[in-house]
Amino acid sequence: MKKIVSLVLCAAALFALGAALTGCGENGGEAAGEKDSYTVGICQLMVHDSLDQATQGFTDALTDRMEEAGKEVEFLTQVAGDANLCSTVINSFVSQNVDLILGNATPALLAAANATTTIPVLGTSVTDYDDTFGGPLPENVTGTSDAVPFDEQAQMMIDSLGLVAGDQVGVLYCTNESNSLIQYEAVKELFEAQGIVVKAYTFSETTELQTVATAMAGECKAVYVPSDNTVAANDTIVGTICTEKNVPIYTSYGGAICYASLSIDYYQLGYETGNMAADILLNGTAPADLEIQTLTPTVSYNEDLCAQLGIQVPAE
Repeated sequence: MKKIVSLVLCAAALFALGAALTGCGENGGEAAGEKDSYTVGICQLMVHDSLDQATQGFTDALTDRMEEAGKEVEFLTQVAGDANLCSTVINSFVSQNVDLILGNATPALLAAANATTTIPVLGTSVTDYDDTFGGPLPENVTGTSDAVPFDEQAQMMIDSLGLVAGDQVGVLYCTNESNSLIQYEAVKELFEAQGIVVKAYTFSETTELQTVATAMAGECKAVYVPSDNTVAANDTIVGTICTEKNVPIYTSYGGAICYASLSIDYYQLGYETGNMAADILLNGTAPADLEIQTLTPTVSYNEDLCAQLGIQVPAE
């Protein structure tokens, strides 16, 4: 294709150049499933277990489907490390004219949706697509959501910890993550309906996390952590501080620091996203025709941590 463009430039045939560039924007103009190999760009916001598992599930599922179809797939996987760097990663994928882009976490998805209207974009580890886009999704965007029923999470904490009116629950999250604010507002309303005091403990830089967590552990009877990527990537700090103060932590995403959780399996979430990618690339399904998919969450208790904190694990 580069040779064609160079030849057209030498001839100064602008019409032909426009046609050539249009063909590039459509991934060479080949119909779905006709190619022998595909290139998929993956932008993961940061390194932590939940996002890592989602990426692994995605690549496993899409690899399986491609092998079944006798095709090959190459993954260009990059970890942005910071929300502000997602656009740089995504733009590199767009310039390479990849066949599909995965945005793992909300900032990565938004960067991809803002960068292209022609390349299919999938999101995963995203809580609320409607709030993220403030309206209808772009036609080239769909994906999976890690949303869980907040009312059930709040009630699980109330029942398992024996929380009563007047008790204070701290909610820890990073102000740079819009999905965390959504979750905070949801659980705040649910707790306050039963007279439980809710206080937000927020930070914008990880250097602030230890100080904020220390203050929270000294003031609250329990802690709720939403599916916040920044906290999850540094949750050992929070777990150490709260456990020393005998303050139980409940997380929306699971993990080793929580005494209990009602959460989804991020590997399976990614795997479902990979199957959606296969439908788009191999079957020609339009992203707009694929609804946002969710998983059924499961209840889990950390028996060792519960014993340490003096929490009774329900018999069932």
